[in-house]
Amino acid sequence: MSGFSADWLALREPFDIAARAESAAAFDLRGMADRMRGGAKALSVVDLGCGTGANLRALAPRLGGSQRWLLVDHDPKLLAALPRVIGGWARAQGLVLRAGDAQLHVEGAGWDAEIRWLQADLVGALDTVSLVAAQLVTAAALLDLVSAPWLRDLFERVRRANAAVFFALDVDGRLDWYPALEHDAEVHALFAAHQRRDKGFGPALGGESSSTAAALLEAMGYGVAQARSDWHIDSGPMLASMIQGIASAALEQMPGAAPVVDAWRAQRSASPQSRLCVGHLDLLAVP
Repeated sequence: MSGFSADWLALREPFDIAARAESAAAFDLRGMADRMRGGAKALSVVDLGCGTGANLRALAPRLGGSQRWLLVDHDPKLLAALPRVIGGWARAQGLVLRAGDAQLHVEGAGWDAEIRWLQADLVGALDTVSLVAAQLVTAAALLDLVSAPWLRDLFERVRRANAAVFFALDVDGRLDWYPALEHDAEVHALFAAHQRRDKGFGPALGGESSSTAAALLEAMGYGVAQARSDWHIDSGPMLASMIQGIASAALEQMPGAAPVVDAWRAQRSASPQSRLCVGHLDLLAVP
C-alpha cells in the first residue's frame, strides 16, 4: 500500500475538520454509539488505516460515553508519531491524558477513550485484525484506495461481527476548479484514471468507492446514510500541494501529456484567483 507522510496528514487535517463539520448534521453518531454499545460498558471501535489518529480525534468527542479504540496502520513511522500527536491534541483541548505501556487514555467532557494501536498490513494480513468484538469499524480517506473484492471481504467480516461502519472523507470523483481553465477536464480525466490504479489492494475504486460501499452494505441489510464532506481550498500550501499532486499524477498516468499538464500547472499556479473543491462523501451504515 502506498504510504502517506505525517507532514501531508498534518497539512490536510484542517480541511478534513472543516469537511467533517459540513456533514456532521446528517449523522446521529452519539445515538448510533448508544445503540451499538447496548449493555457494554464501552463502545469497541476499530480504526483502519489510522495514520496519526486524526479519525479518533474527530470522532471520539462526537461518539460520547466510554470507548475502546484499536488503531491499525501498516506504517511504523506513523504509529510511532501517534502518541505524540494525540498527546499534543489532548493538551491543546484541555483533556485529561494518561499514558501507559503501548496505550493511552484520554478523557473529555462526557466521553473517555482507551487507545491502543497495532501495526498490520491491511492488504495481506487483514485477518490478523480481529473484528469479532468490534461494534464500530471506521476509517478515513481509505475506501477510494481499495478494490471491490477487498471491500467485499471486509464487509463480510463486519457483518459477522454485527458492527456498524463509519467511513469519512472518501473521494467521489468531483474536482471543481474556479475559475475554469482550458485544460481542466483533460488533467482531471488523467488524475481520475490514476486514482483507479492499484494502490496495493487491487484496482482502486477511486471516485466510485462510496457508491460501491453503499450498494454492498445495503445488500447485506444495512441502513446506509451518506453526506457530502468536501474540501474547499482557496489559497496557501494546500492549494499548491494539490496543484502539484494532481499534475504529477496526471503525468505518471500519461507521460506524453506533459505539454498540456505542464501548461495547466503553470497557469493554475500563477492564477491568484484559483480555488478548488474536492468532492468527498461520509458514509454511516448500521445493521
